[in-house]
Amino acid sequence: MREVQVETIRDAIEEMCISVCHELSDDMKQCLYKAYDTETSDIGKKILGQLKENLDIAKEEMIPICQDTGMAVIFLKVGQDVHLMGGDIKDAVNEGVRRGYTKGYLRKSVVADPIERVNTKDNTPAVIHYEIVPGDKVTVTLAPKGFGSENMSRVFMLKPADGIEGVKNAILTAVKDAGPNACPPMVVGVGVGGTFEKCALMAKEALTRPAGVHSDIKYVKDLEEEMLTKINELDIGPAGLGGVTTAFAVNINTYPTHIAGLPVAVNICCHVNRHITKEI
Repeated sequence: MREVQVETIRDAIEEMCISVCHELSDDMKQCLYKAYDTETSDIGKKILGQLKENLDIAKEEMIPICQDTGMAVIFLKVGQDVHLMGGDIKDAVNEGVRRGYTKGYLRKSVVADPIERVNTKDNTPAVIHYEIVPGDKVTVTLAPKGFGSENMSRVFMLKPADGIEGVKNAILTAVKDAGPNACPPMVVGVGVGGTFEKCALMAKEALTRPAGVHSDIKYVKDLEEEMLTKINELDIGPAGLGGVTTAFAVNINTYPTHIAGLPVAVNICCHVNRHITKEI
């Protein structure tokens, strides 16, 4: 049994909040640079150039890449041979978010109640997803989610007879309906299978997979590639002003489901698609 102090996780999350909001991950950076080279629309290329310039300014002057620094979403995978010590893990995670967003001068966007809407003033609480996994490590993935793109996400409860063509139609419908509102170029996370809530969680976690890394399942990999091509043929383009770069990646996760159902969730993220992972 390996002992891990929760303050170690707290400190890691504090640092991760600051770094992920100020510097784009390598996979997203590569997508942006590649798109700039291949974009055929003049206005689309200009927008991508401005996004590149924005990245440089953010890094050099320690300014957030985007003013919407999101709601902190955390995937916490805890090895079954780990004993967490020194306090409540949920409190530690939220303290890490609180410190990161305060010390990093990041926008506080969380309200304590969805109807009364009083700001908590420290961007807590985070949304935390726990998973027990084999081993003696703790893996923390942080994905701050802005709501311009979050609001464009969808869940479709399809019939089994809809099949893979129904899945394709659901993905394209969600992207078409989002249009410019999701701040394209976007990354499209998709969850297929499970239940109503499971497919949504899979779609969210799919966004944390590095762009360009495909599913190990052949038909899913083929579907990811086909959907990326079809999405980029929609001519939504950078900032919704037209072009061949509507999405950088389509990441699809699947799970077994009930004989009577075919749940599909589409969780869209803007071009920054902030995600960072640390193993403790």
